[in-house]
Amino acid sequence: MKLQPDKSDTQIINAYGAGWVSVGSIIDGVPQLEKITHSIVIGSHGERLDWPGIGFDQLSAELFDQLAQIKPELIVFGSGARLRFPSPALQRSLMAARIGLETMDTLAACRTYNILAGEDRHVLGVFLIEA
Repeated sequence: MKLQPDKSDTQIINAYGAGWVSVGSIIDGVPQLEKITHSIVIGSHGERLDWPGIGFDQLSAELFDQLAQIKPELIVFGSGARLRFPSPALQRSLMAARIGLETMDTLAACRTYNILAGEDRHVLGVFLIEA
């Protein structure tokens, strides 16, 4: 059973590994791939926020406020190599805006983001990449 299309016109994660993700998108009909080695936020509607130097311990309420301002349906939060949950105090702006946050390790978040983006959902993927 096919769960998502082979091709997508939204930003997707093409590959991932320890310390990196490869983001793909189509610009003017031409596929573009970029290997990223720092934390990043990408959205199914073309949003992108680079978070260099941000690891789990550097998360702040201001970073979550940035995400809430985008107003996605859902945020898939990749917490790094292991599952860690951000403090509810950091998520207040998301809760106030009624934006869901699903937390998982970054590799699982990559897979989940691709599925939701392939369903034309307005989703943000937060991928913490730590050395």
